[in-house]
Amino acid sequence: MDRIFIGSDVSGYPLKEAIKNHLLEKAMDVEDIGTLDEAEPRPFFEVAARGAEAIRAGDFSRGILICGTGMGMSIVANKHEGVYAAACESVYAAEKCRAINDANVLCLGGWIIAPILGIEMTEAFLNTAFTENLEDWRAKRLEKARHEVKDIERRSFQK
Repeated sequence: MDRIFIGSDVSGYPLKEAIKNHLLEKAMDVEDIGTLDEAEPRPFFEVAARGAEAIRAGDFSRGILICGTGMGMSIVANKHEGVYAAACESVYAAEKCRAINDANVLCLGGWIIAPILGIEMTEAFLNTAFTENLEDWRAKRLEKARHEVKDIERRSFQK
């Protein structure tokens, strides 16, 4: 498994800590990019930008961002070229954001997701490959779609 990061604002801090501890117990290569202490919280936009920039730099292959709903982190992370952040609220969505959309950042809501569910979602996200368990015709269509999305992204960031 590649290096991953995990980060949160104060609203996502308890969920981040639960997921981070689970990953560390499994001896995964995970780096906490903040908030490191509830007494000194980092804003969602700062943490999301830091994670997205680390993906772009190639320091991490995937990441997990947690705020109150997961949506703020997703919006900010998706402002960076090459970052595909998905705000998810179920194990199914966390799996499909990888299998169908090849997302590289999972965004969760600390106000919405209980720790046990967040851990299950993280496992689904980290253990699912692009096009995994999909029919051949769908996998081929998604491979083509991925290239089209990257072309759209390239054009958008070139302006």
